[in-house]
Amino acid sequence: MNLTSLLRSRQAAGDPIKVGIVGAGQMGEGLAITMERMEGMAAYVIVDRGSGRSAEIYRSAGIEDTEVIQTDDPDRASLAIADGKRVHTTNAALASAPPLDITVEATGIPEMGARVALQAIAAGKHVMQMNVEADATVGAILRRRAREAGVIYSLSGGDEPGAIAELYEFATLLGYEVVSVGKGKNNPLIPSANPDTMEETARRQMMNPKMLASFVDGTKTMMEMTTISNALGYLPDRRGMHGPEVTPDTLASTYIPEAAGGILSEAGRVDYGRGVAPGVFVVFTTDHPKLVRDLRYLKVGEGPYWALYRPYHLTSLETPISIAKAVLRGETTLATDRPPSAETVTVAKKDLRSGERIDGLGGFSVYGVIETAEVARREDLAPLGLASGSRLANDVKAGAVLTYGDLELDESNTIVGLRRSQDALMGGNVLDGSRDRP
Repeated sequence: MNLTSLLRSRQAAGDPIKVGIVGAGQMGEGLAITMERMEGMAAYVIVDRGSGRSAEIYRSAGIEDTEVIQTDDPDRASLAIADGKRVHTTNAALASAPPLDITVEATGIPEMGARVALQAIAAGKHVMQMNVEADATVGAILRRRAREAGVIYSLSGGDEPGAIAELYEFATLLGYEVVSVGKGKNNPLIPSANPDTMEETARRQMMNPKMLASFVDGTKTMMEMTTISNALGYLPDRRGMHGPEVTPDTLASTYIPEAAGGILSEAGRVDYGRGVAPGVFVVFTTDHPKLVRDLRYLKVGEGPYWALYRPYHLTSLETPISIAKAVLRGETTLATDRPPSAETVTVAKKDLRSGERIDGLGGFSVYGVIETAEVARREDLAPLGLASGSRLANDVKAGAVLTYGDLELDESNTIVGLRRSQDALMGGNVLDGSRDRP
């Protein structure tokens, strides 16, 4: 049966997929409203941090107030869900309440993404990770924990890494050699962007200025490409990637090896481009003359390299498809099943002083840049996903990449402990025994 038929069967049986969402921002809102308009799936729990937005989301989705319960109590929440009621709460643990099938993390905060995923896995729930910031930092260990627990841990097909993965699977299933994968960047690249400089633009676009700053300073793109790099084993060609100006027609002549007239040192690379947002792409090749003739006949291009380009990604509005695949078929859209190959390292946005505490992604202190995991280990570079809330051990100049030695990590953070476990299993510097760490 196809997904539509499976979901309709769940609806007819009175047993829709029950989803818990952590995060009532732009992503969580779009996901919840989309699901409430579908058959066979609904948002039974929405978690926010006290803003009250979750109740408004249910109203916007057409759910009567009498069908919505506000509680932070696990037992009361489980009873309400079992009775077909919706729950809005500030307690993130309720997104993994016993009657639910899957937990969605949609906050964009690395620590929250790690904590919620770990809670869900421990509760025996599937995890749809929309938080690429957490996945880029500890996705490998979360995937392993999920496998051990017999549940799915996956990223969504609606975000760029998942959309790239779908194109990659299409090409590789057909036997083509994929030489590069990438995405368009939606905003100008201004590494110094912060919530203050983005405030007016964010207000016009009805966005959180901190979220917009994380897009403009490049952090989001770097995290996304770290995630797809780790999943596929493709590497950034250089620190920060190339990011050239391109069009859909020039993808296949740009993201190819230098020896063939492109910008890459060799095949097997991740990159981004300006001018093709909000699209994603893969570039592939084949040396079989019949396939070359057919690709030319089908107007894909002259070759010997061709691009598959998808000119959109619908973020949370597409996520229900990945949720259905995970719950109904046990399928993973995208996850890291290998030792990480890339890292988003931490760069100072301004001169930082010893003792200063680093704020979150899209803030005033730091931004992220992709680097290979090998270089990050060798140079002891600190992952951006661990930096939030840490304290500076040294003065750091604007533009410098922070090392572990520059940071006093917040040991109370779940993501720090998870990263230690990941590095112990797969290699890394957090547990480097050559010196003691805080």
